[in-house]
Order: sequence, then structure tokens, then C-alpha cells
Amino acid sequence: MKQFLIIISILLISSAFVFQYEIDEFKPFPHESINKGEQLDYRIHYGIFTVGNAKVKVYPELYRVNDRSCYKVDVYGETVGTVKWFAKVDDNWGGFVDSKALLPHMSWRNIKEGKYRKNEIVNFDHKDKSIEVKTINNKTGKFKEPKYYKAPNNVKDLVGGFLYLRAIDYSKYKLKDTIKMNAFFEDTVYNFRILYMGKDKVKTKAGTFKALKLVPVMPDNKIFAGENSVTLWLSDDENKIPIKAEANMFIGKAGVELNGFKNVKHEPSLVNR
Repeated sequence: MKQFLIIISILLISSAFVFQYEIDEFKPFPHESINKGEQLDYRIHYGIFTVGNAKVKVYPELYRVNDRSCYKVDVYGETVGTVKWFAKVDDNWGGFVDSKALLPHMSWRNIKEGKYRKNEIVNFDHKDKSIEVKTINNKTGKFKEPKYYKAPNNVKDLVGGFLYLRAIDYSKYKLKDTIKMNAFFEDTVYNFRILYMGKDKVKTKAGTFKALKLVPVMPDNKIFAGENSVTLWLSDDENKIPIKAEANMFIGKAGVELNGFKNVKHEPSLVNR
């Protein structure tokens, strides 16, 4: 159950990728999708059962990090109901993301899953193409020696990828076009492909939306059932809100569904409420 809940929390921010393009660091990436002060609420489910809730919060003010203007974003996820009794999860993922280039400057993970704890801070140096990862020693409460990794061009973390995915102009893609990407997570840069699968209509607790459908091609693993086992839908409007994610796993079907939203920038593509 613990493994499953970790996977579902990752699904919410499964946009944690970097699209590969050859530009200078901090070149502006125009976007009109993200609103300061917005909040997205999600239901996490396994089959028909609700097992958790999640929230994505963009703070109403901009912050200054590395002498750059940044969004501050926090993602919270927790188990609910009877699941909380035997698989308690209370996670926080967050970061400062460049408000012009949508590149991460700093990110953090504060993980509480049963007795497991992990507190991590990641600093990104896009000019020197390096990543510093600092983790707290659970026994001493102090940071261990930092670890350093080589960063590819325009690398994204989980939170930065969440915002970047919403900024892409999908009208440029044709059905089944492939988007190549990389993702840095923990100590590895992962290479991924995402298939653009056209337009759809998706029913959620927050309403029925016109949607864009994306299918990440999953590498061979012992968790997901096949390379096309994960599907992500974004609202087909200027907000491009992640509204639903589904995963076919060897232990069953799980997913994340939009439960509510506040302070989005544009009128959402609701078919009905």
C-alpha cells in the first residue's frame, strides 16, 4: 500500500520532465496559463475507492531567488479515511520556479509515509549545468554532505515540469506526435517520450471538461502494466489544468481526479458543472 501511495502522489505531478530544446538559459518561455494565487484540489483513488487528497497551490506573490523572479508552488498529498489508519501518508513537494523561463531554481521534498521520512532540498545552477542535492540525516537532524549531478539543458524538476507542461502550445502537435523529454528525480536523469493523443471529453468531480490527452511511454518496470499504462488529461483551454490521470498497474487501476479549483486565470473549458 505504501508503494502504491507513493506512485499516486507522483502521478499528480507526472509532468516532471524537461522538453529538449537548444536555447540559452533563462530565455523567456511565453505562457498565460498560470495564475498567482490559484489552487487545484484532487481526489486520489484506487478503483472506486477514495484513498487520498492532494492540493497544488501557487502563491499569490512572486519571490526573488538567484536574483530571478519566481513562482512559489507547493504540492500536498495525504491519505484519508480508513486508509490513513494503516498507510498514513503526509507529503509535501514544492519549489521556486522561474516566472519567465519556467526553470526550477530550488525544490524540496518533505516525505512522511508511515515511519519513513525524507527531507530533501535541490538547488539548480543552470549556467554551470549542475544540480546540488541535500538530504537531512534523520538521526542527527542535520544535512548530510551534498551530492552533485550534471544537468542537461533546461532541466526541470517535478514542480517545474508541472508548470511547464501547462505552457506548451499543443495546437502545434498532430495525433500521435511524440514529444521527447528528460526528467531529473533523486539522482538520475530519465529519458521519456510522451504521445499526444488528441482531444477528449473528461468527467471529473469538478465538472466535465474539454480535454487534451497525453500518454507517457513508460519504460519496462514492475509497477505499471505496459508502456502505455499511464494517461494524463489537461483542460483544453488557456489554463491547461491537469484534470485527470489514470494508471494501469499490476495491482489494479489507480488515478487522480480534479475535485475543485480556485483563482484560475481563464474561463475553464467546462461542458457542464
